[in-house]
Amino acid sequence: MTTALRPLSTGELLDRTFSLYRSHFGLFVGIFALPHLVVLAFQLVGVAVRPRGNQLSNILAIGGWIWGAIFLGMIVSAISQAATVVAVSQVHLDRPAGVVDSYSKVKGQLLGVVLMSLLITFAVFFGCLALIVPGVLLFLMWSLAVPAKVLENKGIFDAMSRSMELTKGNRGRIFVIWILFIVLSIGVSWLLNWPVLLAAGVGSRGALLRSAGVWEVVSNVANFVSQCLVGPLGTIAFSLVYYDERVRKEAFDLQLMMTTLDASALPVSPAQAGA
Repeated sequence: MTTALRPLSTGELLDRTFSLYRSHFGLFVGIFALPHLVVLAFQLVGVAVRPRGNQLSNILAIGGWIWGAIFLGMIVSAISQAATVVAVSQVHLDRPAGVVDSYSKVKGQLLGVVLMSLLITFAVFFGCLALIVPGVLLFLMWSLAVPAKVLENKGIFDAMSRSMELTKGNRGRIFVIWILFIVLSIGVSWLLNWPVLLAAGVGSRGALLRSAGVWEVVSNVANFVSQCLVGPLGTIAFSLVYYDERVRKEAFDLQLMMTTLDASALPVSPAQAGA
């Protein structure tokens, strides 16, 4: 039996987000952890092979590794978001979902999702350079682009236009949800990182940790754990916002109900009846 869809208040939407996260914790953390392991491995290799010393060439090499990790992180974040959207759709509508199955369902769209996410990221960045507000508005307008692309199999620009259409009139609520999860992400990251930074800054042991790069390894691992724990929450929330906007504006709940009734009313063949 499918979930009874109806318009949700912001509080109800957040409650549903954390409820799905708790009840399918392994699924969502697994989806995020799988590709982010690639970023963690890249960062750890960078720490291991990083040249020592303050020469300009060494600084440039370190900067290259850092920017490479950032760019790789953007790619895997887009991939994990796409798979998470599929998983949320499945569990929200009371259908079975798994880590491998979620990636399998979205594999044909991963390149488009990555390109769209990079396009949105750069557009928002340059928008933020123009007095912040344009970038924030673009960010809010395109918040549902990934669910629209994945669940409706749209092209890049069609998905971005679809997100603008769905978010119209409710961007204030979307802004509040974004702020909540940004604060939550920063808080969890700080809680996991502050003991490491404290240890690396105190006494002779701190100097040993810094010189050996051990604190960087531990910090990278802490950031990985933080991303895996908090990262799925925002995607879950905005996948639910996507469905909520469709229920409000397109009566998606009635569409789904009629589809379910039509499917159940189909005649059963003798072969199916005997299966």
